[in-house]
Amino acid sequence: MAGIGVETTRASVAFARALSDGEREEMTALGILSRQGDVVPPSPGQTQESAPPVSDGTTRGAVEKRAIQASSVLNEAYDYSRPSSFSRGIRFDIGDKTMVMISGTASVDEAGLTKHPGDFRAQLWRTYRNITALLASEGATWHDIVRTTCYLRDIERDYKDFNEIRAAFFRWLGLDPLPASTGIQARLCREDLLVEIEAIAVVTREKREARS
Repeated sequence: MAGIGVETTRASVAFARALSDGEREEMTALGILSRQGDVVPPSPGQTQESAPPVSDGTTRGAVEKRAIQASSVLNEAYDYSRPSSFSRGIRFDIGDKTMVMISGTASVDEAGLTKHPGDFRAQLWRTYRNITALLASEGATWHDIVRTTCYLRDIERDYKDFNEIRAAFFRWLGLDPLPASTGIQARLCREDLLVEIEAIAVVTREKREARS
């Protein structure tokens, strides 16, 4: 069959190639395609304005979320010539706490270009710089980080340098206690990226507003 197009909030995105039978089956089950193969809008139950009923029969609205940006050091993923569908981070409030969820962040600059190709140590410092700016955009700091997940392209080769720099950075910041963390070897989205880090921060609304 011919490719299909889907209108999104940012751009018209086309599935240029023909869909497989499996794709068609699953997209129909998701409600994206009609039985005739046409793209249809989301049903009321799939929109942000609606929420399914909870056990007592009432409904609760979705948690309000806001995308995080730090355009002075890091471009937005949807600004690439082939846009990626994610935010650099998301913040939301739960009670008097603000949750800051930082997407996997690497040594990328404000134009979306890789910084320091081939230099693992410099890439790690740029990654920390980018995460620091994303945190600061929401009035948070590394002292609010509760967990990191760290992806290294070659963990056997680079872990010693990674741990040395991380320990030095965290000592300089005076972090106590240290965040929970996991280190994983992974092939990253670009061949020249050597490290990528996700982070989760929790900060009281009062503290965040005082810092802003």
